[in-house]
Amino acid sequence: MTRLFILLSCFLFSFNSLATDDWQTITNKAKGQTVYFHAWGGSQEINNYLRWTAQQVQQKYGITLKHVKVSDIAETTARLITEKAASKNSGGSVDMVWINGENFKSMKHNGLLYGPFVSKLPSWRYVDKSLPVDSDFSEPTLGLEAPWGVGQLVFIHDTETLNNPPKSFAELLSYANAFPNRISYPRPPEFHGTSFLKALLIELTNNDPRLSKPVTESDFEVVTEPLWAYLDSLHQVAWRQGKQFPNGSSEMTQLLDDGQLDLAITFNPNAVFSAQATGKLAPTTAAYAMQSGALSNIHFLAIPWNANSPEAAQVVINFLLSPEAQSRKGDLNIWGDPSVLENQYLTGSAKNTTLFKSIAEPHPSWQLALEKAWLERYGN
Repeated sequence: MTRLFILLSCFLFSFNSLATDDWQTITNKAKGQTVYFHAWGGSQEINNYLRWTAQQVQQKYGITLKHVKVSDIAETTARLITEKAASKNSGGSVDMVWINGENFKSMKHNGLLYGPFVSKLPSWRYVDKSLPVDSDFSEPTLGLEAPWGVGQLVFIHDTETLNNPPKSFAELLSYANAFPNRISYPRPPEFHGTSFLKALLIELTNNDPRLSKPVTESDFEVVTEPLWAYLDSLHQVAWRQGKQFPNGSSEMTQLLDDGQLDLAITFNPNAVFSAQATGKLAPTTAAYAMQSGALSNIHFLAIPWNANSPEAAQVVINFLLSPEAQSRKGDLNIWGDPSVLENQYLTGSAKNTTLFKSIAEPHPSWQLALEKAWLERYGN
């Protein structure tokens, strides 16, 4: 028994040493590399956080991080598909992407992702495995993307002007009828706008089981019928009569602060705190979720199959999963993005995040179908 224990201990020591050696090799190769990180650029708080990240990885690892700001990561997916078709299997233009949902499914099924790499990241040991970190909108991640944060669709209101906000989408329509020109949502296919459509559809259909399966044309027509009837009614009394829509969450926040809208939408339950800290929202504002819960998902980081700097991308992702970076990301005065780490590894206000009751995302195929149908109906 003692001999077996010694042999097992030697094996584990050798395995851990090998893993450490492998990571050291990756870190050595990463020095001097540049990472082109394609990520949404619509939030000043996020952009500031990524600037801090760039400073940190330069100081710690000699890596240059370039934030390529995109309005929709689908643009990056299309670029990678083009590179794949051109057989550009190395020296790609994208080193790292912030993705989830339909974009992950598309990249995975088109063979556009590097890996699996996630389980060999030293910071993986800090991740809260009770979260759905191995599935993305019901699509298995298979180690091809690393969890980065938790998102929930919530609403922001000013408690001084609206102390009893609508607690359901049915109440939201009643409110819009009673107070015309005060309610809106971002224009799909902008992420927050599409999320609004999905959350609305889930409530209107009592979360029809067909939403969790790949969409079919016949199912789509039947399931979405109440959605279009609702939106037809809402648009008649919405901000600017539903003929114009905010560009995204940031513009909605500004319109709320300016007094033009009574509700703003965000996919971060802590966004209100960072907006208050930077003076973008009044101290009297608060976030809440619909009574049935908040549409929720994990957002991820991935590396394209042909990345020019895959080693540096792994080192950057590993840093972004570190307690230091996750605690700063979760700081309510900086970004406030809920962490994917076990709470024991977090410091400061990142430890204090309280999430709302969760509602699962529909199958990713519903996203494109909803966006296409919305644009056909209301895009002009």
